[in-house]
Amino acid sequence: MAAIDVAGFVADLKSHAIDHGFHVHDERHLVETYSLRQAWEIDLHPEAACGGPVDLHLLLDVDPRTLLAFEDAFNTLSEDEEPADDFHFPLVLTWQLPPMHRGPDLLRLTIDLAPIGGMSLPLEVSATDTFASATEPGERRVNIVARVPISLAAISRGDDPLCDLFEKSTVISTFLLEQAESWPG
Repeated sequence: MAAIDVAGFVADLKSHAIDHGFHVHDERHLVETYSLRQAWEIDLHPEAACGGPVDLHLLLDVDPRTLLAFEDAFNTLSEDEEPADDFHFPLVLTWQLPPMHRGPDLLRLTIDLAPIGGMSLPLEVSATDTFASATEPGERRVNIVARVPISLAAISRGDDPLCDLFEKSTVISTFLLEQAESWPG
């Protein structure tokens, strides 16, 4: 029997997202045939803003070597032993805003978001300016990215590493929705 049910964890991930006010828009499961590496992608947006300016993209990267190493370590434990917290899957959360002619001040946005994410959900704020031609105004695309290690030991114990993550994600999404109205379009 497998120590971790990855598909079940992804189902829990989507369920938590829905419980915290997100609408699951799309899901993709990609498998690399050579290495059997898997990527689970979930597209979300705040339920209160269907079709609104904020989208959230989740990416769970499942490295088969990490999963197999964890299962090897897990299978050598006695029934009363806990697995070591040495194995993690990266979960990447990316908030995307629609293109704007002038976006927000990135430093101000970073400073405003830092206390929301805190130490448990550090956020990277970036923007890409695109110019279709020298005579047209540029478009700015703003992305906010958080990288969270998901503990395989916590998943195998049945712990819930998602509730706090989605509570903060809801606050971040709400903040972005409120601020997007004041940013020049």
